[in-house]
Amino acid sequence: MNIEPILHKKTFQELTTDELYELLKVRSEVFVVEQNCVYQDMDGDDQKSIHLWLTVADKIVALARVCPAGTHMKEISIGRVITTERGKGYGKQIMLRAIEAAIEESVGFKQSSDTFMLDGIPHIKMTWNK
Repeated sequence: MNIEPILHKKTFQELTTDELYELLKVRSEVFVVEQNCVYQDMDGDDQKSIHLWLTVADKIVALARVCPAGTHMKEISIGRVITTERGKGYGKQIMLRAIEAAIEESVGFKQSSDTFMLDGIPHIKMTWNK
C-alpha cells in the first residue's frame, strides 16, 4: 500500500507545543544521536523560519526549515533537512516543498488554496502580496 504523505507548513508562531516538540525530537534523533554530530540545534533561527514536515500515519517522515534572508545566511536558506525513512522519496518531496516556500518568501506570493489536481498534477493557487 502506497500512502501519500501529508505536508505541514507553519511559521514558528503557528506551531503547537506538541508539533515543536516532535520536530525538535526528530532533529535530535537524526543529527545528534544517529549522525553523532554534537552542535547547538536550537540556534535562534527557528522563531523566524517556516517549518515544513511530511507525515505518514501521523509519523514525521521528513522535515526542513526555510530561514528568511538575513537570518541564518545572507540569502534565504533551507536547512535542517531530514528524512526518517530513506529510499522512499520523502527527502526529494520535502526539498521541493522547501524550495517552493523559499520562492514564496522571496517574491511575495502566498498560498491561497488547498492543493487541487489539474491534469493529474497537484497545484496550489498563489496570490501576490506586495
